[in-house]
Amino acid sequence: MTDLRKLLQIPIENLDQINETILDPNNEIVNEFLAVVDRYGTPDEINRKAAQARALPNLLHQLQQIESPYLSDLEWLTRMRDEGAFVTIADFRRQVLGDRAATMAFKDDYAVTLEISALQFFPWLITEARQAIENKELMPGRYIRVRSMKEQVADNGDTLAVAAAMQIIGASYVETLDTKGTDGSNIHLGGPDTITGYFGGVGEPNEHALQWVDEFLHYYTTYGIKQVLNINPGTVLLGYFLHKLGIDVEFKISVYMGNDNPYAALWTLIGAKLFARPDGTTSLIGFNWSNSVNNRTIEKTAPIRVALGFEDVIRFEHHITETYKSIVIQPYDRTTELVQLADHVKNISAKHEGAGPDIDAAREHPSDILEYFLPKEEIEARGLMPYLELNYLDKHAAVNRTAAALTENGLSFIAARNLHH
Repeated sequence: MTDLRKLLQIPIENLDQINETILDPNNEIVNEFLAVVDRYGTPDEINRKAAQARALPNLLHQLQQIESPYLSDLEWLTRMRDEGAFVTIADFRRQVLGDRAATMAFKDDYAVTLEISALQFFPWLITEARQAIENKELMPGRYIRVRSMKEQVADNGDTLAVAAAMQIIGASYVETLDTKGTDGSNIHLGGPDTITGYFGGVGEPNEHALQWVDEFLHYYTTYGIKQVLNINPGTVLLGYFLHKLGIDVEFKISVYMGNDNPYAALWTLIGAKLFARPDGTTSLIGFNWSNSVNNRTIEKTAPIRVALGFEDVIRFEHHITETYKSIVIQPYDRTTELVQLADHVKNISAKHEGAGPDIDAAREHPSDILEYFLPKEEIEARGLMPYLELNYLDKHAAVNRTAAALTENGLSFIAARNLHH
């Protein structure tokens, strides 16, 4: 066994060849990538543009310039934060545990990030915040967005408002770029009648990987958006490349990428290590497991993440609930498994893509992942907006249910840092 293991060692000359290939001035695909980056300036110039775009006063000023109705909502949200209107973690624990909260020790080193998906429309966040105040509930510490970028930019400054709100409440968030496999980039694939064509992956065919980089840098420098979803091995590599150049972008790998075993994870983490910066950081900050993984797979991969120096860098993102329709067999609820995992595997996020299955099953309009891709105009024309907002609030309830389950077991969580901590 020992002799066999030695055969897996990567020879230094192989690494040298990889470097020579990447650094070859005649390497056309690397040249094309660098040409896209060059259009935005040097890495330092690109980062400066992003930092300026991301600055909260600048975001608010832009909303003021377009007379966005969302500005007053952000002012209210800031005021509620400053007045301490949201429940504290200590008070939430008392709600769950009663007097036991005063004597129970919580494993804060293993705190689970409370994550919700998908925050499609800024007004939903305000509705969620009002409910959280009224019912003494937690706001998530992490938000995922899957709405069309072009549509949200044109919608009263929705992009600006969400970017500002995340800073106000102290949460991280991820946007989904318009350059993705469901955008018509693969001309041979359409709707459900060609669904088997997607079995090879969602895809970023041909020139679309470079278009993804271009779009990423556009929103990074224009709105300061730092984190986006990533669905393809090619764009994962280019995400590594961007960070290696010194551009402070980040990405999370989507569940659609299908990382469903420890070896898939090892391969992804090896790539991150190959292109990590000298300080050990990488652009991969969220690793979304396939819905099919069990706890043992995550437990086996956790030591590899430690060995490569990524335990505090790369978050394991795990779907605890899913939309009721169009993605998994229901009922799907991994809360119990999360509780079993969260006392010994660090840096996990609990992603809530649906309500608890019993809640969703009873709804007139259960959550459906296919509705993430509906234009707002169609949503409103079909009268779906109230139903979709209710679906979102059901996910919020699932977040709080998970927080309560963790609390009951002496485990900890990360909610919106500026509201509850």
